[in-house]
Amino acid sequence: MKNKSLIVLATSLVSGLVLAYGATSVALAQSATNIVVGADTTFPPFETETNGEVTGFDIDMIKAIAKAEGMTVSLKTLPFNGIIPSLQAGSIDAAVAGITIKTSRMQNVDFSDAYYKSGLSVLVKKDSDIKGFDDLKGHVVATKKATSSVDYMTAKGFQSDYIKQFQNIDAAYQALETGGADAVIFDNPVNVNFKTAHDDVKIVGPLLTGEYYGIAISKQKPELAAKINDGLAKIKQNGEYQKLFETYFGGDTSGMVKEVQKPASVAISG
Repeated sequence: MKNKSLIVLATSLVSGLVLAYGATSVALAQSATNIVVGADTTFPPFETETNGEVTGFDIDMIKAIAKAEGMTVSLKTLPFNGIIPSLQAGSIDAAVAGITIKTSRMQNVDFSDAYYKSGLSVLVKKDSDIKGFDDLKGHVVATKKATSSVDYMTAKGFQSDYIKQFQNIDAAYQALETGGADAVIFDNPVNVNFKTAHDDVKIVGPLLTGEYYGIAISKQKPELAAKINDGLAKIKQNGEYQKLFETYFGGDTSGMVKEVQKPASVAISG
């Protein structure tokens, strides 16, 4: 009888340990959800890649948001025009790439609350006679493929022959430097970043648009959108969001979005 009692007791203990271990494993799995985040690394200072390491404002931001929500991030680099198809196909969960919140994009993906206010600007060589957008008629303008800058020029009546579209913005800047284009129209913070490193170019005229960036999220994951918005609110509250502007913009907070800006309220048409 004693041996039988010992066997029953041992079995109970083993079962309890297995159940406890299982519960712990589930809890750990739930608390460390991994999300696959797409990133186009040709958009400094938001995303860039050096020697295989992906860095930038957006990268640090999404990692901080994920940490605040008990998640981890796996990065997947891809071209900008592949981001929305990848979200629709489910090969990535979310994406950061300085993505302008647009009504057309909202049909295919969800967006987080806005996290950066930007706009398009005109970049030319320092010796150029171009003083703003109105002087660009008849000039070749370079930009990045499938971006809001293309939409803007098309809406303003630019003929396609005068719009040079490149897979990455560095190639557009190279075209400007080598005489293959007379100007670049692109997101102002990226133009500013290029101008800071190159003293032979200048930004002319006022900002052409006011637009907001958001984190793109698969429509199949509404719960992820809620978590990302929650995490964004947390890093605004704890000061991490503000520190990113010091790190990547030298303390320039002109693009900071202090209040909650829902995608539907700030989306631009196109």
